[in-house]
Amino acid sequence: MPQKKLVILGGGESGVGAAILGAKKGYDVFLSDLGEIKGDYQATLKAHGLAFEQKQHTEARILDAELVVKSPGIPDKAPIVVKLKGQNIPVISEIEFAGRYTDAKTICITGSNGKTTTTLLTYELLKRAGLNVGLAGNVGTSFALQVAQGDFDYYVIELSSYQLDNMEEFRANIAILLNITPDHLDRYEYKMQNYVDSKMRILQNQRPDDWFVYCADDPVVAAEVTKRTIQAQKVPFSITAVLKEGCWIENETMKINVNTNTFDMTIYDLALQGKHNLYNSMAAGISGSILNLRKEDMRECLSDFQGVEHRLEKFLRVHNIEFINDSKATNINSVWYALESMQSPVVWIVGGVDKGNDYSMLFDLVKEKVKAIVCLGKDNDKIMAAFDGMVPDIVEARSMEEAVRSAYFHAQKGDAVLLSPACASFDLFENYEDRGRQFKAAVRNL
Repeated sequence: MPQKKLVILGGGESGVGAAILGAKKGYDVFLSDLGEIKGDYQATLKAHGLAFEQKQHTEARILDAELVVKSPGIPDKAPIVVKLKGQNIPVISEIEFAGRYTDAKTICITGSNGKTTTTLLTYELLKRAGLNVGLAGNVGTSFALQVAQGDFDYYVIELSSYQLDNMEEFRANIAILLNITPDHLDRYEYKMQNYVDSKMRILQNQRPDDWFVYCADDPVVAAEVTKRTIQAQKVPFSITAVLKEGCWIENETMKINVNTNTFDMTIYDLALQGKHNLYNSMAAGISGSILNLRKEDMRECLSDFQGVEHRLEKFLRVHNIEFINDSKATNINSVWYALESMQSPVVWIVGGVDKGNDYSMLFDLVKEKVKAIVCLGKDNDKIMAAFDGMVPDIVEARSMEEAVRSAYFHAQKGDAVLLSPACASFDLFENYEDRGRQFKAAVRNL
């Protein structure tokens, strides 16, 4: 019997993982990337004897596929994807593909902001409790590679809207929805509802014995929950309302009541401070309660978790000026949370590739907390126009080193320098991690 032909589009983390899993499951695998494949991924493909091409798509070979696994970075309107769909060749995500080959329980986390922090905190909770758990999706090693190389009993998976878009049969045992605010609208025909529908796909295929954990304070999420028939058991969390079931704040205490389990912990003992992080801790805590983790393990983890690199990372103090790396803040909402949590005057480094930002929601916080703005990007006109006259100083920088030096010059003892760009990084940097690392290197060199 001939092998079924599997084509992988994209030679990054998810694509290479899917190729290895496909080969293990007996597929005839071909990987194609329109760009250049990084050296270490090429080496991995060669070591596994997998056929691949780069800097081109050989259409005849791709359109000969019986199944295609697409990298989340490739939009559905890419010409090759349009042709595949025109020929009714199924195009799925790496998460969907890997999910077909594991019986593990999945805890899946999505939202416009806070995904990575909540994912890593939830993973840490399960790991410390002694569960056999993997970390996948937007963080960690690809889900497919982990399924190929040795199965875990649980996976904590961070899911972007792009990954959810190409998932059909995949099922989340615990689905967590943190919030929905405008982001990536360029991929969704600039229609907010299209983006919302994408996020809500985390509910598909859930059954009555599954769980849907959601933020009841988020207006978009709350509205969607009332509009939809949800099979899973619903667990809301809120910092504004006292709930009977779910998670809420009462007398400065985080209280959880779910799955006949109660848990409480003073909010001052939580390692992650700030309102946005309170939501992240609540969502992770609910997952722990659903899974009946030991309360002592949960309390210990929630009180000493170190946080995420490039997300409000308090990096270094230089002459009593605190430098904070929030390079992962690639949208307005993330910056709002960052500024909202600041206790001292801020010199704010902002800029990059603007995804259609509306800066007006930051005006009040900027007037209240920001003393100077350093614009870091190739085109800063929009940012400079938005905040003109709102702060004493707005300056431009063409490199991270220049931006950090300029911010240091504008800061005084007791101030904070905050890199929170509100934009994608691709004008001057490889990605947000590269941007964050360059920031830290420049701070060290002061």
